Amino acid sequence: MADTQLTDIGALDQIPRRGARVVRVAQGCLAVFRTADDQAFALEDRCPHKGGPLSQGIVHGRSVTCPLHNWVLSLETGEAQGADEGRALAFPLKVEEGRILIDLSALAVRAALGKAS
Repeated sequence: MADTQLTDIGALDQIPRRGARVVRVAQGCLAVFRTADDQAFALEDRCPHKGGPLSQGIVHGRSVTCPLHNWVLSLETGEAQGADEGRALAFPLKVEEGRILIDLSALAVRAALGKAS
């Protein structure tokens, strides 16, 4: 993440442990998660199965369970677990001095690819 521009999206302690917060950006909504051990992760707020709001899912360990059909996704990669297949876009982030800094460049790349097709 050395060559990327990071966006400050708020304080880690604004997100409940084992919970999420929705962050709205020009290209859509992100779900920013906080685990029980205060790790932070960000995924697009859309399950790859039927578009369920991942931000309303249950956080357990380093996974989130979609509230619609119980798909389990890795918070680290966005990849569906078990027999399910699919992936939610994951965003690199880091926590510095209690602030969550996220790299939104993946959204710009996806937007550019969408315009090209």
